[in-house]
Amino acid sequence: MNDTLDQPGKVRERDAFDLEALRGHLSLRAPELPKVLEVKQFGRGYSNLTYGLTTEGGKDLVLRRAPPGVQIKSAHDMGREYRILSSLGPHWNKVPKTRYICEDSSVIGSPFYLMDRVEGVILRGKWPAALDTSPSAMQRASHAAIDTLAEIHKIDLQATGLHALGKPEGYITRQVRGWGGRYLAAKTDDVADVDTLVRWLESHMPGESGGTLIHNDYKYDNMVLSPGLDSVRAVLDWEMATVGDPLMDLGTALGYWVQADDPDLFQVLRFGPTHLPGSLTRIEIVERYIKMSGRKVDDPLYYFVFALFKLAVVAQQLYKRYAEGLTEEPRYALMIEGVKSVARMAVIAMERGTIAP
Repeated sequence: MNDTLDQPGKVRERDAFDLEALRGHLSLRAPELPKVLEVKQFGRGYSNLTYGLTTEGGKDLVLRRAPPGVQIKSAHDMGREYRILSSLGPHWNKVPKTRYICEDSSVIGSPFYLMDRVEGVILRGKWPAALDTSPSAMQRASHAAIDTLAEIHKIDLQATGLHALGKPEGYITRQVRGWGGRYLAAKTDDVADVDTLVRWLESHMPGESGGTLIHNDYKYDNMVLSPGLDSVRAVLDWEMATVGDPLMDLGTALGYWVQADDPDLFQVLRFGPTHLPGSLTRIEIVERYIKMSGRKVDDPLYYFVFALFKLAVVAQQLYKRYAEGLTEEPRYALMIEGVKSVARMAVIAMERGTIAP
């Protein structure tokens, strides 16, 4: 086994489901699929859950499901994510092939779908010790990630049938006001920096740059890279995808991209090894994106600040779950510090007028 490839581990107790119920359901509804022998679990995210299924036919599958008991349907719509992947597959080869969808929560406790497993490297907060993370390798990974983002923004919406996924007109305005409303709904503490960001984002909205398919959560741990880190084999986790302004998508990628010379308060928020020598800087990412997409990016600051604001809101939503006693996980208790750190980073960038540290 290649020990640089992403591998699932033991299923966490709180995320376990009835394997026999899954087998029985699939034998009736999808008899063409091989029998599932074993279930393991990938990653440790905060959103939808991902499992690796070993089958009797030797073909590994992946099961995606909404977290049991979570009622935010729009954030965990398995049917929507499945349809996006199924629509993209015939036109773009960097998504897993979909196999089956079940929107009946009674089978394993929440809706789920099955897709083929794409083997490769997923760069998380911790990465395999055997992986080549030399400066040349990290430059290749940076280029592959940004080049693929540019590819996503060139996908033909009419050909895929995804043109009706969202409404690009007024997208930025809806996003700013929508996320502002989400923050107010989840607010527990007074964080002055967040209030500052809301006012600045409302008063500095740029013009629209067009409408494309956008991923909306584009970062290293949502893509499968080749072992040499020179290409992206698949982009995962399309639950937040829509049709909107591609520069907002670029901003999301920038918001996740923590550099080695960023302040310490930002280093704790890394989602992957974007800080290693050889990695592009945020300025270089924008330059690469312009080259590969052919798009004009006059000033990426607004999109970067909004991305950080959105991260702060998500952290606030997760902290509220802890504050209301809906979870006892220690990592949720720390989310209020994440809100403050990300908001401070955004205000610093706003005041300096640059996406550079």
